[in-house]
Amino acid sequence: MKEPTLGTFEIISKHGDHEQVVFCNDPHVGLKAIIAIHNTSLGPALGGTRMWNYKNEDEALVDVLRLSKGMTYKAAASGLNLGGGKAVIIGDPKTQKSEGLFRAFGQFVNSLNGKYITAEDVGTSVQDMEHIYMETPWVTGIPKDFGGSGDPSPYTAHGVLMGIKASAKEKFGTDSLKGIHIAVQGLGNVGSNLVKYLVEEGAVITVADIDMNRTKSVADKFGAKAVSSDDILFTECDILAPCALGAIVNDQTITKLKTKVIAGGANNVLAEARHGDQLKELGILYAPDYVINAGGLMNVFVELEGYSPERAFEKTKRVYDNILKVYEIAKRDGIGTHTAADRLAEERINTIGRLKQRHPGKSSRAFTTLREVHNR
Repeated sequence: MKEPTLGTFEIISKHGDHEQVVFCNDPHVGLKAIIAIHNTSLGPALGGTRMWNYKNEDEALVDVLRLSKGMTYKAAASGLNLGGGKAVIIGDPKTQKSEGLFRAFGQFVNSLNGKYITAEDVGTSVQDMEHIYMETPWVTGIPKDFGGSGDPSPYTAHGVLMGIKASAKEKFGTDSLKGIHIAVQGLGNVGSNLVKYLVEEGAVITVADIDMNRTKSVADKFGAKAVSSDDILFTECDILAPCALGAIVNDQTITKLKTKVIAGGANNVLAEARHGDQLKELGILYAPDYVINAGGLMNVFVELEGYSPERAFEKTKRVYDNILKVYEIAKRDGIGTHTAADRLAEERINTIGRLKQRHPGKSSRAFTTLREVHNR
């Protein structure tokens, strides 16, 4: 694995105005990690820690910069008083995890004294968060036994449900999903929970996952139709709910889509921003990913205040209004919904961020409460 090149600062400059980038190294436990803090105008930077076997440090740096900027927009568009940050640990999550590695990483997080709060992400687990928590209070998504919220998937899925209902209202004039045909791609924790919620709403469901056994299991359990992972994107349906890998709307797929709405839990649904403009031209309503899948972030934010599952579910209902705000801006400005989501986030960062600079107010509340909750 090669070290960062002399172009490291150029890479950082290219990917946004980040406030701070921390390179973490502890050879005794095999830790190589990067923490990126993009923006703290609205509050402390919150974002998960991803563990991935990157080809080199430059690839890891680009990923953490891109993801941390995305978290800034996600938190702002969600109406949360949080900034955007992210961390990546370079390594194979299947073979290189250890208590020492995550505790060493926790010490680096702790050195930032609450400017960055971490959480679970791709390649990490609730148990990993427990090890980080042994070294720092600045971590959310810890086990429920420790006063945390545990697995955020049901809350992410509930937020996606709210976004689907808002999209149905925008496209069909009603937010009732009874009889609406919804194709769900990806049946992991979020996708499976979403299917459960959709069935309870009376929707007609088609499902697919790359694991055919999982597809059959979910289909049998909820009375859904099962199709292959190759066919799900092109299923004729009212709403397509991608809950797997990103970039499913691309040059190869976009003209083959047979849906009126795209609204799901996956990240980075559009391969490129121009595909959002193409969806607008095709008359396909797109619920921007980082607005509709913000339920998990809302859940861990509640943990900062002292966790309550009821309050977490109540907060995820706000996704409904946030998605409608995006559609309003898109119509107001004659732009694609993907651009409208960015505009919603930027308007809030500029307005509320300026107010917080003049009058800091209760910005330290989350810090104080997090300490109190974790020290009970």
